Amino acid sequence: MEPELVDVVLSVCGVLAQECANQIISNLKNKRKIWVRDWVARRNILGGSNTLLTELRVEDRPGLMNYMRMSDGHFNILLKKLETRIQKQDTFFREAITAKTKLEITLRFLATGESYSSLQYFFRVPKCTISLFVPDVCTEIYNVLENFIKCPSSVEEWNEIGKNFGLRWNCPDCYGAIDGKHVVIKAPANSGSEFFNYKGSFSIVLLAVVDHDYCFRYLDVGANGRCSDGGIFRNSSLKLAIENDFLNLPENGYFVADDAFPLTKYMMKPYSRRKLSKEHYIFNYRLSRARRIVENAFGILAHRFQIYLKPIQLQPSKVEEIVKATCALHNWLRITSGSTYMPPGSYDEELAGSTTVRMGSWHSQIQPTGLVEAPPLRFGQNYPRSAIEKRELLCKYFNEEEPWQENIFDV
Repeated sequence: MEPELVDVVLSVCGVLAQECANQIISNLKNKRKIWVRDWVARRNILGGSNTLLTELRVEDRPGLMNYMRMSDGHFNILLKKLETRIQKQDTFFREAITAKTKLEITLRFLATGESYSSLQYFFRVPKCTISLFVPDVCTEIYNVLENFIKCPSSVEEWNEIGKNFGLRWNCPDCYGAIDGKHVVIKAPANSGSEFFNYKGSFSIVLLAVVDHDYCFRYLDVGANGRCSDGGIFRNSSLKLAIENDFLNLPENGYFVADDAFPLTKYMMKPYSRRKLSKEHYIFNYRLSRARRIVENAFGILAHRFQIYLKPIQLQPSKVEEIVKATCALHNWLRITSGSTYMPPGSYDEELAGSTTVRMGSWHSQIQPTGLVEAPPLRFGQNYPRSAIEKRELLCKYFNEEEPWQENIFDV
């Protein structure tokens, strides 16, 4: 072979060899040195799900209930509903996190608002993985419990609520108490002032209707924090459904609300506090008595799911899923657990024979940073004549048909 040709062949081989060497080096650099860290790999032996929580299930059921915010029986029922929805398949490289562990982590996150970093070490699940599945589990919790948040759609259903409001709270034909709260969040990236509220923080708004038994009957979640209660209601599906008679609300029915809402035929609000007559004072008292239900529902929600006690460090869309999941869990536990979920003393109670209210335990634990009042929206005084007349008739009823209250007022 000619010397020149030999030199060319050797040169080409050298280039190819160098390229192969570079590719091998690159692959080695890019290759993950650790697929699963050793301490994570021991999750099924030493993770919190298989150590402390297993011990609590055997030795300390009340402790487990405090940790998970529900009994072991309720946990198992919920897990059965969710298992096929949240369980992933094992792969050749790693074993999938069990649905049980996912649910335990999610419930603990909702119960305390612990950081993902804190949860990862107790459960031995990387925080990047937790951040992926917690919002999905919350979505599925709401999906499987959605039927427990049911807005009535028939005259019979509305009348049943109105009857119970009359029996329990001396407010007949009331079909729910309505209010809104700011759910404080971290400032979303590139959102400007969109979620900035009057308290100087960032938030989304939860607007809710609550029935006589502290259960949420309607939710509107996700409006940005700049909005007021009344403004959100004005653009809500509830207002549209009521005014177009989609809900079959009886003519004599109404919701009770505070000054943030407009006075309409289906929305009763207090009289202005300036120069109140005794009759108007009694009306306001009775309306406040019924409205206390929604305040207690919000308070108990934040007491049970203390993620609300400080700003939630997630994006608004994920916070919406958390809010819906906690409201669904609240209703489910209230309906299926009764006084176990809401024991006496956990909610406001009016002392017999007086207007004195013994505050529920949630008042001492709710911080103003995570779930706060929405500001009132000034509607002026140009209310529909029909709404003014209906309020006057209700005021007359409260004063004439309920003589028991005459002895407890000194106006």
